Amino acid sequence: MTVRTGWLLVGAALFAACGKTEPAPTPSAGNAATTITITSNGVSPATLTVPRGWQVTMVNNDSRAHEQASDPHPTHEECPELNTWGNLSPGQSRQTANLNTARTCRYHDHLNSGNNALRGTIVIQ
Repeated sequence: MTVRTGWLLVGAALFAACGKTEPAPTPSAGNAATTITITSNGVSPATLTVPRGWQVTMVNNDSRAHEQASDPHPTHEECPELNTWGNLSPGQSRQTANLNTARTCRYHDHLNSGNNALRGTIVIQ
């Protein structure tokens, strides 16, 4: 191979790499970093940051039912992907839809919307 051919190959490789973008993160499968737990004390963590494309699992470890939903109350339209949690009986868990849009999503317990301990935020990066 000549020097000129070598430089052409290097230039072609660099040109091809310029148009590439990072692949979307693989959606999570409910690991601890993407899980919010409800107890009698409220939700924990109250703020969670996740990459785009991931899902968040809500686990109800309280002795009563909760219905976590997107803000604002009562229309739940800020982040509809959160509304898949629905009504969670004690011991139940459920995931959001894929969180594909970078933004901040706030949520609350529809059954107890005035309880700030049951409010939280998910930051999608």
